[in-house]
Amino acid sequence: MYQSICVFLISILFSAASFSNSPNDVVAKVNNRKILFSEFEKSYQKNKLFVSDKLVTKRKVLLDLINRELGIQRARQDKLQNDLTVKEKMEDVLYHAQISKDLEPKLKKIVVSENEVKKYYQNHKEYRTAHILFRMTANHGKNENKAAIEQAIKTYHIVKKNPDKFSEFANKYSQTNVAPIGGDLGYQASVKLAPEYFTAINNRPLNYITPPVKTQFGYHIIKVLAVRDYNEINKPLYKKIVYDMKRDQVLEQYFTNLRKNASINIEEKYLQ
Repeated sequence: MYQSICVFLISILFSAASFSNSPNDVVAKVNNRKILFSEFEKSYQKNKLFVSDKLVTKRKVLLDLINRELGIQRARQDKLQNDLTVKEKMEDVLYHAQISKDLEPKLKKIVVSENEVKKYYQNHKEYRTAHILFRMTANHGKNENKAAIEQAIKTYHIVKKNPDKFSEFANKYSQTNVAPIGGDLGYQASVKLAPEYFTAINNRPLNYITPPVKTQFGYHIIKVLAVRDYNEINKPLYKKIVYDMKRDQVLEQYFTNLRKNASINIEEKYLQ
């Protein structure tokens, strides 16, 4: 019933020849909450910018605003603003909004040059590797770790002496979805690899096989298959990587300054 009344009111409003475009005009009321023309027009123009399978009309846009308001009012009636999950999401919004407010001018000034991308790539080349993974659970105990490392060392000694069997052993023992193709991960940017994994292969020759390398996933035996030349890489991707590094430096400086001006006490015993 209420929805029908809203539709009727909208019809009257948009058919009226004397309709005013004043920003403070009331386009609709939802339980005493006024939707002003300025809010409605902003939403209408925003909707027109996006491709949709539904026709963008003023009536549809206003109904969407009404539905949104009804949902918000229902949430407030149910006191969802006091729900722990909702509070966490609201705090996330506040966190990102504050960072954006404080740092947007600095972030807009970040520029990445071709030389910076080249310099970065010299130390972070893109390798094609294959690996044999002896997986461990995230909170593994000593026994699980012992079993995994023993199996990894045993396998390492075999493939070290018989490198041609690497694919066969990956297919047989590796606990990953690429095991059937010899553990081949293809080419990967360093940012997509665990830090320990990349450190183990960086600047290594082709066909080099690493001793077991422990990461958060377990123990890896890695074989270097190939390395990409700078002219073959996805330059926009690496430009973004360098941009992200510069952005992170701005963020770190920002939070360093905030920490200096805050009262912070850390109980180190919980970090052991």
